[in-house]
Amino acid sequence: MVELEIDGKKVEVPEGSMVIQAAHKVNTYIPHFCYHKKLSIAANCRMCLVEINQIPKALPACATPVSSGMVVRTMSDKAVKAQQSVMEFLLINHPLDCPICDQGGECQLQDLAVGYGKSASRYSEEKRIVFHKNVGPLISMEEMTRCIHCTRCVRFGQEVSGIMELGMLGRGERSEIATFLSNTVDSELSGNMIDLCPVGAITSKLFHYSARSWELSHRYSVSPHDSVGANLIVHSQNHRVMRVLPLENEEINECWISDKDRFSYEALNSTERLTQPMLRQGGKLCEVDWDTALSCVISNLKNIQTAHGSNAIATIVSPHSTLEELFLLKRLTRGLGSANLDFRLRQTDFSMPAQGVPWLGIPLEMLSIVDSAFVIGSFLRCDHPLIAVRLRQAAASGSKVSLLHASADDSLINIVDKIVVPPSAWVDALASVAVALAEIHGISIPVGLTGVRSNATTKNISISLSNGKRRVILLGASAVNHPEFSKLYSIAQWIAKTSGATLGFLPEAANTVGAYLIGALPDEGGANAAQAFSSPYRSYILFNVEPQFDVANPWQARTALAGADMIIALSSFKTSADYIDVLLPIAPFTETAGTFINAEGKVQPFGSIVRPLGKSKPGWKVLSMLGNLLGLPDFDYASAEEIATAALGGVNIKSCLSNTPMRCVPLTRGALTRPIGTLERISDVSIYDADALVRRASSLHMTKVAKASLHVFLPTVLFKQLRLKEGDAVRVRQGEASVVLAATRDERLHDGVVRIPAATSVSAELGSLFGNLLVEKA
Repeated sequence: MVELEIDGKKVEVPEGSMVIQAAHKVNTYIPHFCYHKKLSIAANCRMCLVEINQIPKALPACATPVSSGMVVRTMSDKAVKAQQSVMEFLLINHPLDCPICDQGGECQLQDLAVGYGKSASRYSEEKRIVFHKNVGPLISMEEMTRCIHCTRCVRFGQEVSGIMELGMLGRGERSEIATFLSNTVDSELSGNMIDLCPVGAITSKLFHYSARSWELSHRYSVSPHDSVGANLIVHSQNHRVMRVLPLENEEINECWISDKDRFSYEALNSTERLTQPMLRQGGKLCEVDWDTALSCVISNLKNIQTAHGSNAIATIVSPHSTLEELFLLKRLTRGLGSANLDFRLRQTDFSMPAQGVPWLGIPLEMLSIVDSAFVIGSFLRCDHPLIAVRLRQAAASGSKVSLLHASADDSLINIVDKIVVPPSAWVDALASVAVALAEIHGISIPVGLTGVRSNATTKNISISLSNGKRRVILLGASAVNHPEFSKLYSIAQWIAKTSGATLGFLPEAANTVGAYLIGALPDEGGANAAQAFSSPYRSYILFNVEPQFDVANPWQARTALAGADMIIALSSFKTSADYIDVLLPIAPFTETAGTFINAEGKVQPFGSIVRPLGKSKPGWKVLSMLGNLLGLPDFDYASAEEIATAALGGVNIKSCLSNTPMRCVPLTRGALTRPIGTLERISDVSIYDADALVRRASSLHMTKVAKASLHVFLPTVLFKQLRLKEGDAVRVRQGEASVVLAATRDERLHDGVVRIPAATSVSAELGSLFGNLLVEKA
């Protein structure tokens, strides 16, 4: 530790710290623009000049290391005059457009100009002009004349999002921030540049000229889009959400959020919002009042119970639902006498009974400092953008990150070892890692894995998992949804136990862990999500679910639903599906109170931001009404807090998470094969189609990533074999289903694999997310 003095205050900081960091420790503010605690030091702006003893010139506090006995003065005449001189230069070319600037009221330059600027400028020449740039549908660079060249946005791309999309062009007064070759900014984290920009150069296209910061109400919330549970600040005006910003929480999302967290609010007021109950009459869904809709639901459920028994009803719920909704839906389903309840919508292998809760295994913040990580079956940037950030940080610090997948997916992480094989070979590939580990540790190979051989790559992965203090094996969504998930899990569990690594999951949805904790699962003899559609039921209750997008086999689900007697859907959005009989409007996360439990098991309650739109109601209130109308006990709740207390009252979260996540089964080799002449399908859930909210955020769907999700990605060998050009149409056949898609070459794919993003309008016409395909030129 080094001791120094700042404005008369003694402070101790670690050796190598900068003066500005020492000043923060004693709550001394030093004006700055380019410095940011999460980014490297650039010392571009020079606004943080301070006086240091025995040094004649003022020095930048952000780039000056502390030394023992150093005396720093931040408010001396020398320091203040230096800062005022820098401010004068910064304002020379800055436009005087504060009254129309979106950054007004939140602008660092505006704030510091009050303290360090002068009432008039000595510069009388014409100000420079920087022409606007179109960098995509999300962020605006229309007013780059305001830019002060702090390069925060440039460093963010290099160091956090993993891709340098912006850079500094030109010299002197012709310097400007721009994309390369006029490209767009396409990172899934691009919106963070808006927060980082200390002036109004980079702003939000969705919020442009909408409101002033002082006109907005500020409320805290939690992201409903993935299992990180990023903390949010939601700004609203006149009961309308205007924008979403990150709430800093080092343990969860640091100070970042993904673009789907930031911009999906656009869907809250879309024309597709369901604001009134709807009932199918004369073949069409017509708007009705709540009493009529609820009476229809109650009478039909009772009729089906009488005619076919309670077990003729199946309940399918999205794991993006709140804990309160999941708890009441479970109670409602059990009250109806049905054992058929599930939230594991895309899972297909249920041969291993659940025991405990599949969770991350370690705190989220620990991912940034692991020594090695082995990721199995995850499209990290699509599935968990903020977890990808933490693993990127770990890799940049020397961590060895390895991957097993059907694609050498561009996670923008320095991957040390990659195993790229078709899904049918995943089990044997993971078994090869287990065999290599047994050889390294000098123990016998597990009996079920005889015949499997190790190779150089699997040996390297085994060595990395055996060395260091913090090692983790992570099973992603593609692994959990794999047809042989139980085998993958069992082998991964053996590897973790043998190597001493931690085995964890990357849960797919906002409340996957919460749904496991409260047991929103089928009772003994009940149907899981896959069985509910493979063996059709008389009636379905769909909560927050769009079967054509959210399930493992959309083709099968549509067929099952079309043959049912009664389909009740509780949703925030309208649907054109002709199998829906009753639509009940429920409020999205901004219009209801609730609780999410994230990947590491952290319970995060949140309140409503605005009142429900139209006649929609919070989901927990609708379920309470249904329970009471059916005459079921224990549905009288006055608030979401009461329900959460009841839901978690008998649950020891710490104990549940410390148990073995799943029951161990014998280790065996893979059994999947690929018929000659066919290809295997691999599906990522498109990042902007992950749930009902992001699907209706129109600006997100104007991005390059969203447009690409409507294509089929073919390996280079097949692309050449079919003599295709980029964008040519191909016909993809999967069982009875077929669809024509534009083809894109993807050199990262294994030669026997075709990638078709799931949860899109085109993939909804196909079957299982895994399986065999035929591809031909259309």
